[in-house]
Amino acid sequence: MRHRIEYGPAFAWLRLRLNAGESIDTEAGSMIARTPSIGMTTRLNAGRSVGVLSWLWSLIVALSRKFLGGETMFINTFTAQDDGELALAPALGGDIVRRRLTPNLPPLIVQTGSYLASAPGVSAELMWSGLRGLLSREGLFFLRCTGEGDLFICAHGGITEIECRGGYVVDTGHIVAFEASLDYEIGAAGSGIKGLVASGEGLVCTFSGVGRIWIQSRNIQAFATWLNPNL
Repeated sequence: MRHRIEYGPAFAWLRLRLNAGESIDTEAGSMIARTPSIGMTTRLNAGRSVGVLSWLWSLIVALSRKFLGGETMFINTFTAQDDGELALAPALGGDIVRRRLTPNLPPLIVQTGSYLASAPGVSAELMWSGLRGLLSREGLFFLRCTGEGDLFICAHGGITEIECRGGYVVDTGHIVAFEASLDYEIGAAGSGIKGLVASGEGLVCTFSGVGRIWIQSRNIQAFATWLNPNL
């Protein structure tokens, strides 16, 4: 499978060249176009299951991922019957990056709204972020991505990769993904009530350890706050 990311970082799209027999899982609604040689199947966003009881459990998981994790309820799988091309894009205007996962690398923790597509060998499991997620604009859940293959993540704005060696502080609304080798704490950007309320910075994640962080240059919550009075 070959890929090209074009028109970034403002309005990137992903062009995939699939050989016969290759497939890719994508977020529902992300397809722009495809050649007739590429077919599409749709399943619940809960892994692959067999049997009635497994299907009912998958339905519960898919509903949880939609209403608790902010993901789509369904996943589309595109499979090439013959060599062909597929174009994908996220809902928001922003960049796309590719991350190659292997078993010897740390799992990638992804903001739920930043998942775009992945190879069949990649597993994206809903991950409870803990009680600290109650305070964070990132929500209660992340995606823990493991396995082997290409993973494509997207953002609102451009994406910057940061090498954390010791510590790094990021506004919670700008986090796209980070390696599971990092630990983090959520707190106010400054000290006291003024630091939390009057500074306009809200909450931040303080990362510690060694690993990589992917940050988006724009904050969708801040954009929605700016847009709302103008509607």
